[in-house]
Amino acid sequence: MPGINYEDFLDLDHDPRDSELVCTFAVEPASDMDLEAAAGRVASESSNGTWAELQVEGSITDLSATAFEIDEERGTVTVAYPDALFEAGNMPQVLSCIAGNILGMKAVERIRLLDCEWPEPLATSFPGPQFGTSVREEVFGAGDRPITATVPKPKVGLSTDQHAEIGYQAWTGGLDLLKDDENLTDQDFNPFRERLTESLAQRDRAEDETGERKSYLVNVTADAHRMLERVDLVAEHGGEYVMVDVVTCGWAAVQRVRERCDEHGLAIHAHRAMHAAFDRVPDHGVSMRVLAQITRLCGADQLHTGTADLGKLENEDTAGINEWLYGDLHGLRDVLPVASGGLHPGLVPELIDRLGTNLCIQAGGGVHGHPEGTHAGAKALRAAVDAAAAGESIESKAEQVPELATAVEKWGTETPR
Repeated sequence: MPGINYEDFLDLDHDPRDSELVCTFAVEPASDMDLEAAAGRVASESSNGTWAELQVEGSITDLSATAFEIDEERGTVTVAYPDALFEAGNMPQVLSCIAGNILGMKAVERIRLLDCEWPEPLATSFPGPQFGTSVREEVFGAGDRPITATVPKPKVGLSTDQHAEIGYQAWTGGLDLLKDDENLTDQDFNPFRERLTESLAQRDRAEDETGERKSYLVNVTADAHRMLERVDLVAEHGGEYVMVDVVTCGWAAVQRVRERCDEHGLAIHAHRAMHAAFDRVPDHGVSMRVLAQITRLCGADQLHTGTADLGKLENEDTAGINEWLYGDLHGLRDVLPVASGGLHPGLVPELIDRLGTNLCIQAGGGVHGHPEGTHAGAKALRAAVDAAAAGESIESKAEQVPELATAVEKWGTETPR
């Protein structure tokens, strides 16, 4: 087999087949290379190319990727990958191709996987979400309003009793969900099993008192074996959800959790901790759009996607990502986006104006930092959400709900940092 000819991986007349995975990359070539030369190397390295002459007897399957579109103005390269290159239902293997060695090649100064078009054979080899946006109505009966959530603050350090009591105060104040934060799992100060049972007991108490459905997003993140044990425990105690830090625990583990959750009928809430290691630098890595796509394919029902620049965290096209999560994907269920990070009641009207009502709104400090405490903070957030969803001004609602008036007086409509 002759040495590699990178031009063999470049065909600007190629028309991708319906079965091919199409990926768009932002590429800054190395200083001694133009975009076209870099494109051939991206397609080669991410499929079946190598730099050396090979001695191979007999025929081999042609699994070459093809760079078929180059946009010099935008600095983008679009590559089509044959379906046979991928193992069905194996997300780690897929990513090893399209976001593997190419991110470290000397042929490029920077490279970023911007977007993917997932063909039906590959997409439907993954399960997708079990519930998706249907949880708003099927679990909570929320109608046209967003569902609401909060994380106890401080995020770590509270005892189990304190954690569960904060949940009770938030639920009875009108919020739908209590959520662990990303770094709370099974520490001595707040052990997993005790936190699960005590929080669900307070959930039941809150449901009895309010007549509304409530639920708890308990963080099961660990190694895959322990995560499955924790999923079983949540089901045993009557939970509706588990929460997983999908990036830090890895996609293979997420896929195993999705299988087990299917057995129990549990929804998966995906926290995106560590996503910024891949997507914050705008010209390198993997975009949040692609991470969201992977999360949907692997089967999460809810995913944090940002606050459309209203909160404390950097955001990348939150509205566009949410639109993709709602859209058709060969019959797979959609995903409910979660807006979180530095939100408070005063930001809710603008948030809903930018993102709509088909989402989950989560506030931590914007609930527990209320001058009158968690219960009042929960009432303020719920009132702001109800008003915005109904087209009522927050000022008008604040005249009816003193807790909301206090929150607006404290925080106004300013974005925290």
